[in-house]
Amino acid sequence: MTNAVIFPIAIPLTTAVILMFCVKSLKAQKMISLVSAGVLIAAGAWLVRLVDHEGMQKLDVGNWPAPFGITLVSDMLTALLVLTTSMIAFACLLYSFFTIDSKQASMYYYVFFQFLIVGVNGAFTTGDIFNLFVFYEVMLMSSYALLVHGGTKIQLQETMKYMVINVFSSALFVIAVGYLYAVTGTLNMAHLAVRISQADNTAVLTVICLLFLIVFGLKGALFPFYVWMPGAYSAPPSAVLALFGGLLTKVGVYSILRTFTLIFRQDVGYTHTILAWLAIATVVFGVIGAVAYRDMRQIAIYNIVAAIGVMAFGISLMTEESMEGTIFYLLQDMVMKTALFFIIGAIAYVAGTNQLGRFSGLLGSYPLLSWTVFLSALALSGIPPFSGFIGKALIIRTAFEKGQLLFALVVLLSSLLVLYSVMKIFIQSCWGEARGYEQKRVAPLYVPIVALLSLAVLYGVGAEFVRPYIAQAAATLADPSIYIESVLKE
Repeated sequence: MTNAVIFPIAIPLTTAVILMFCVKSLKAQKMISLVSAGVLIAAGAWLVRLVDHEGMQKLDVGNWPAPFGITLVSDMLTALLVLTTSMIAFACLLYSFFTIDSKQASMYYYVFFQFLIVGVNGAFTTGDIFNLFVFYEVMLMSSYALLVHGGTKIQLQETMKYMVINVFSSALFVIAVGYLYAVTGTLNMAHLAVRISQADNTAVLTVICLLFLIVFGLKGALFPFYVWMPGAYSAPPSAVLALFGGLLTKVGVYSILRTFTLIFRQDVGYTHTILAWLAIATVVFGVIGAVAYRDMRQIAIYNIVAAIGVMAFGISLMTEESMEGTIFYLLQDMVMKTALFFIIGAIAYVAGTNQLGRFSGLLGSYPLLSWTVFLSALALSGIPPFSGFIGKALIIRTAFEKGQLLFALVVLLSSLLVLYSVMKIFIQSCWGEARGYEQKRVAPLYVPIVALLSLAVLYGVGAEFVRPYIAQAAATLADPSIYIESVLKE
């Protein structure tokens, strides 16, 4: 048992409380937030090293042993997600410093930012399904505040829709948790896995499993529940959109990944087949939207939807190799989607619009910004040796091995369409006659953009270094007994 598990939650929580007393000093808020984000990265890196050297870490809060108390758990998957979240938070803070005006920032922007990180890291770390709901709510309440931050008409409209959808999904979440507790008598994830494996009433548990799939599908933008995303994600400032695009839906994916590999294994042939079909439908509708739109934000948002489908399909295959591919793809997508929204935000800043066709020729005045679009297209579509290739290759190979040829071909084709959709931004905004934009200072925005792109490139090129950590995380998902024994041992 170690207190290192709680640091990813305690650091942003403490920072948020401190920032409440520094509202009048924006400079102090920025400095404290940045230092906190740096410390959070160090804590995440330490946690990865700790899990690698000493195995899975857990903390029984209040010294109440599992399954009776609240348990926080960090296996390698959790540690990698926490570290990636910390790096994204640091980059989003840097981007916020240059894009969020002082009036907006002074209205508790950095406080809500920190509370959102509390919710995300808490959801990744908790070993209790009810506390997963609690951390979801912390994350969602912070996202409501950040989404409406600025007070424009479109933000108010989309926040109301976003709130209605999430209040509904949260109610379903509580109902699902209640049913699960009524059937199993426990809420600890490891204990749930044991109880469900011994249960006779598998039909009832399958219904509960599908209810959780609806809940996490709503949170994670799985087909047909993704319809809220294009509107809601089009409203906030670029810094907030990048934070949402990199983190929020990935918590939904993580929840499916954790529960469908650890808890709901009683009827894999049925439940995971449904997940596979929903995943492929998500990929199809995601790439259709990405190809159809000429709004840069919408193109990137629908690319999120397509990526969610690829990850969900990897989960549905239920092999160690597919889990490895899903984790590879999940981590790179968190980084690359954040970077893509940074880039689109910078382009919209100089062009004054997100609509392609109203400007062109950025390559002459903004060569670095233009080539970051090109690199993003390669990485997101999975062109080797960039970061998107390895995860997608492992998922597709597993699909071929399991005879799911049609699904594998859909995922392959989606890569080409993702490449086309982002290259469309590059060609129509960066090539041609220079028109429709102004000469503005964007140099400060290059720092977080280049940092995340460099991380994504290193993640692909240095896959041999990263893969042992990914393999360790995948092994725990493929063999639930590792997680169960670590959590429930005395």
